[in-house]
Amino acid sequence: MTPESQQTPRFDKLALIGCGLMGGSFALALRKAGLIRHIAGFSASEKTRQRAVELQVIDQACASVAEAVQGADLVLLAVPVGAMHDSFAAMRDVLQPSTLLMDVGSTKCDVMAAAQATLGERLSCFVPAHPIAGKEVAGIEHAEASLYQDRRTILTPQPQTGIHRLQAAHEVWAAIGSHVSTMTPEAHDATFAAVSHLPHMLAFAAVNALTAQTQGAAFLDMAGPGFRDFSRIAASDASVWRDILSANKTEVLTQVEHFRAALDQFETALNSGDTAALQHLIQQASDVRSAWTLQAGNACNKASED
Repeated sequence: MTPESQQTPRFDKLALIGCGLMGGSFALALRKAGLIRHIAGFSASEKTRQRAVELQVIDQACASVAEAVQGADLVLLAVPVGAMHDSFAAMRDVLQPSTLLMDVGSTKCDVMAAAQATLGERLSCFVPAHPIAGKEVAGIEHAEASLYQDRRTILTPQPQTGIHRLQAAHEVWAAIGSHVSTMTPEAHDATFAAVSHLPHMLAFAAVNALTAQTQGAAFLDMAGPGFRDFSRIAASDASVWRDILSANKTEVLTQVEHFRAALDQFETALNSGDTAALQHLIQQASDVRSAWTLQAGNACNKASED
């Protein structure tokens, strides 16, 4: 779809369920783009709700999911994936048939299962979404309107999703700067176990392995930019990643096996003193990383030109 042919939907009320980094950034982006008239927000913490009002992320702080969703024509569910089921159940009876409901969860098969178990006749409102964006810091204070600019957003439509509802979801994310694509929930979860969920778990494990050693603190004092870059994502929100890893357990464990096999190759080369094999393994990874970086840069440039 070209920019000239795209019709950006305008919404009267956004119900933001989860006033944190992801949800807050979505609300700010919609507001900046002039796509929304009123934003009602709910978070489990009253302090967070009030802070969202103070920061002008939301216009109205609501005491329940149902209160926020009442009368909304757009709903964004931005809570940890472990809280999706209860959130869907709480909004089911007040969802309007024409409402567009989306989430920002990092796993999709479990979110789809929760929606199917709770939404009943309103299941057709739901278009699952995963914006590939974020920071290692959480909280409404870190929300920014540009978070989704030039980032990919994955939609994983279900059989019940109507073409018009899917198109509306596509246009919303495109309007705030995302490059939108679609996948099946199963393909999504397998893909992001490999390129996101396992890397996060490895970062957590590497930091824990370091600090568990007697001299861990002293080692950490000497760490430089390489360790800082590698371990950056280890600072991610613990409850969010607990839920993600648990929800996508099967795919993550599959990736653990692939990683273990690759690590075994390095261990074998070191134990045998096979420096040629060691160099080959390093060069192979370096070549793949360099090619990926070049390809990703070209894709971003092309998307900007389009």
